[in-house]
Amino acid sequence: QLVESGGGPVQAGDSLKLTCIASEYTYSPTAIAWFRLAPGKEREGVATIYTGSSSTNYADSVKGRFTISQDNAKNTVYLQMNSLKPEDTAMYYCAAGARCTWEPRWYNYWGQGTQVTVS
Repeated sequence: QLVESGGGPVQAGDSLKLTCIASEYTYSPTAIAWFRLAPGKEREGVATIYTGSSSTNYADSVKGRFTISQDNAKNTVYLQMNSLKPEDTAMYYCAAGARCTWEPRWYNYWGQGTQVTVS
């Protein structure tokens, strides 16, 4: 089970740090990802991190502004979001899976999401 937190309403230019805590896995995932879904838009992969190497990838839309990180001892993944823009407004989900990819179908575990609203 994955549980996200840290979302909320902010002003453009502000920062937020999202947290994803994993309570239990039936297998150790290869990667953790943050996706977002905005009204009228398709689900978009935002950032990924390999659980073993901590190697990261970012969507072009957030590169240089967002940072994904993990604390394996706490089964926790973070998404630090800086210089937020109105177009970052979305429900943000963390997901865990066996492949580090932007394709949601490879992720077996999903959280319920946390809303980020930038005005």
